Amino acid sequence: MYKNNDFEDIVKNRRSIRGYDDTVKISQEEMEQILTDAMRAPSSVNMQPWRFVVVASPEGKETLRPLVRFNTLQNDTSAAMIVIFGDVDAFDNAEKIFGSAVEQGMMPADVKEKQMSALTPYYASSPREELERVAVIDGSLVAMQLMLVARAYGYDTNPIGGFERREVTEAFGMDAERFVPVMIVSIGKATDAGYGSYRLSTDDTVFWK
Repeated sequence: MYKNNDFEDIVKNRRSIRGYDDTVKISQEEMEQILTDAMRAPSSVNMQPWRFVVVASPEGKETLRPLVRFNTLQNDTSAAMIVIFGDVDAFDNAEKIFGSAVEQGMMPADVKEKQMSALTPYYASSPREELERVAVIDGSLVAMQLMLVARAYGYDTNPIGGFERREVTEAFGMDAERFVPVMIVSIGKATDAGYGSYRLSTDDTVFWK
C-alpha cells in the first residue's frame, strides 16, 4: 500500500509521453528550481558530474531537431529538451565540494583531507573508460530524479536515448573530450494521458539468495 497519493501518482501512474501542449512554457526561474531539486540525486563520492543544456528557444529546438532521430514530436512540442551530460573531469570540483562542506559544517576538516588524499591519485590514474562509466551512471541517476521532480511540479517527461551523441555535443558547444552525452529528457504538459506499459513482475526480475 502506498502511504500517499502523490507517490502513487508520480511512480505508479507514470505514462510514456510523446506529445505536449506547445503553448506551455517553463520560466528559467522554475526550471532552475526543478534542476536544483533534481541535483539532490546521489553521485559517486558526491562529485555531481551532471551537466545540463536546457534547449527551450526556437533556435535551440531547430538545431536539435535533426539530431533526435524519431523523437521530433517531443522536440517540437515540449517546453524544453534537457540534454544531460556527464563530466569525466568532475573531480576538478572536489576542493570546492569538500571545502564548502567543511565550511558549512557538513564534513569535518580531517575527513576532507583524508578524502582528498585518497581520491586524488585514484582519479588521476583512472582510465577514461572508468570515468565515463561513472559519469553515465551518475547522469542516469539525476535523469530519473529529474523526471520524478518534474512530475511533482506538475509536468510530464520522456527520457530519450535515441539521438546523435557526437553531433549534439558539438552543436551545443560542449567539449567532447570532457563531456559524455547521457540522455535527453523532454519536459512539458502532456496533451493526453499517454499510454501505459507492461511491467515484468518480481518473479521475473528478483533473485532471492
